Amino acid sequence: MSQEHSYSAFAGNRLLASGSLRDLLIATKTFVDGGADQQLLIFEDQTGHQVDYDLRGTLSEVLERALPTPERVGPGRPKLGVVSREVSLLPRHWEWLEGQPQGISASLRRLVDEAKKRDPGEQRARRAREAISRLMSALAGNAEHYEEACRALFAKDNQRFAQLIHDWPRDIRRHLLRLLEEATAADEPKG
Repeated sequence: MSQEHSYSAFAGNRLLASGSLRDLLIATKTFVDGGADQQLLIFEDQTGHQVDYDLRGTLSEVLERALPTPERVGPGRPKLGVVSREVSLLPRHWEWLEGQPQGISASLRRLVDEAKKRDPGEQRARRAREAISRLMSALAGNAEHYEEACRALFAKDNQRFAQLIHDWPRDIRRHLLRLLEEATAADEPKG
């Protein structure tokens, strides 16, 4: 089950837009075309990575460049979603894989599926906290209590985290707390 990616754009300390990539691009293109001279930072919320898009030209051109229709050609089974990539393993790993009855690819897929089943909520929550940390570093790395907030984030001390970022710019604080709420929900056992 793949999660829809969401994006956030900040103009200085102000949250300009948050949502799907299409919605975000429309808002940021309008902002840039309005002659704004503030630094614009765009983030992929699930990873916290900063992303850049070419906002030159018309809105249609921007959307066409950023939202291309994926046309996959090459090895693998594209109709099944199989993608061929390179994997580097030690010789002992290759030996073990080659000895598996269903083949190397099937064994790797099975191992990945088994690993994903082991506490997937905790894994999602860990990735979400890492994403929040990346966002914090880019948006508030020089803010007061930054280091302590990072420690509280990874200690899962949400109350302390909220206290430490209380005086940060409103939009940054609200966005981080929203993402933290989502991370905390992912960490809770489903039952």
